Amino acid sequence: METNFTEKQLEDKDNKSSEKILRKCVHCGFCNATCPTYNLLGDELDGPRGRIYLIKDMLEKNKPANEKIVKHIDRCLSCYSCMTTCPSGVNYMHLIDHGRSHIEKTYKRPFGERIIRNFLAWSLSKGINFRIVSILTLIAKPFSFLFPKKIKKMISLMPTNFPKKTLSEMEVYSPENKKKVARVALLVGCVQKVISPQINESTIRLLNRHGIEVVVPKLIDCCGSLNHHLGKEKSSKETFKNNISVWYEEYLNNGLDAIISNTSGCGTTLKDYGFIFRNDKEFKKKAKKISELSKDITEYLDENVKLNFISMSKSEKKYKIAYHSACSMQHGQKVHNQPINLIKKTGNEVVEIPEGHICCGSAGTYNLLQSDIASELLKNKIKNIEKIKPEIISTGNIGCITQISTATNIPILHTIEIIDWYTGGPKPKVLMKI
Repeated sequence: METNFTEKQLEDKDNKSSEKILRKCVHCGFCNATCPTYNLLGDELDGPRGRIYLIKDMLEKNKPANEKIVKHIDRCLSCYSCMTTCPSGVNYMHLIDHGRSHIEKTYKRPFGERIIRNFLAWSLSKGINFRIVSILTLIAKPFSFLFPKKIKKMISLMPTNFPKKTLSEMEVYSPENKKKVARVALLVGCVQKVISPQINESTIRLLNRHGIEVVVPKLIDCCGSLNHHLGKEKSSKETFKNNISVWYEEYLNNGLDAIISNTSGCGTTLKDYGFIFRNDKEFKKKAKKISELSKDITEYLDENVKLNFISMSKSEKKYKIAYHSACSMQHGQKVHNQPINLIKKTGNEVVEIPEGHICCGSAGTYNLLQSDIASELLKNKIKNIEKIKPEIISTGNIGCITQISTATNIPILHTIEIIDWYTGGPKPKVLMKI
């Protein structure tokens, strides 16, 4: 793609990076074939190629975003399916991030939108804030019919109860009666640790069982991706810098073999810290190291841990498990076969979902901000799941778990819960009734 940035514009390092990305695009349109919003809406501007043109026009002409541009950029899920499909290697992820940041700086959203987006940024990026909001939501739920459609949808997605933790909160979880073979940091997440603490507990048990010490730094809460994808560059970078500093100090002082994420959306962002701070003299080296250390839990297990799967008795039922490959996992991190292979080793049958490359509609805050499109994507996902008639659904992202569970009675759980169970951990509670 031909670009027309001036030399002065290219002195801006973000413009320079985006210009290189734009030049790789050959207008082929392969990206549209796998774009969920293009397939659903049929509008060129709701596909990656159209959005690329919109971003290019904004940046080259250094013009503020308008309502039309914002509408189509906001409709992007950031599922990155287009990046898997693109034959030219266009890094759409970095381009859409730049576009969103430009929108946040140059476009004044309607008052109601600003309130909602600021509220989501505040409430979802800290576990304690999310818990407070959830409690308030319980009080508001009986009166939800009084609220606008978007607020009503948000209320419906909020949890009604919080599972009890079975592990005490510690900063370091050391293997018991086992020689320590490695040391990793675990990102426990902001929302996940509140609504599904069993995912982190399964991760810690499994790693400890195999001689791996787990550190959970108290100064780290959110990975920063929620604010990052909302275009809130300043607040997200503050979070990024805090995380990088804490983990890097831990790496230098006590040693870290990896930084583990069990939420694929967070993992994608951690692996991108190096790019985000590529031009920052103070954080460049540290950020690069943190990205290099970052691994999805299934990726880490596949590469570093020889799992001792317990042979289940003949009377123990095996399950037909549908594996939902979260977009941030398969497209963002290029981690797809590892979790499938791990589940297969348990002796259960694993089936992939038809059109599994298409998003379920969760996508961070997308199902809250673009609820109509998200609902259509969810309906299609559930239809494809029900075609293969699984007994269990497994995935590696809390957002997908929350989204899919609202539309089906088929039990859904995190992949690591299955792996933990089959290596000596407890049977997941969600499976007790089947």
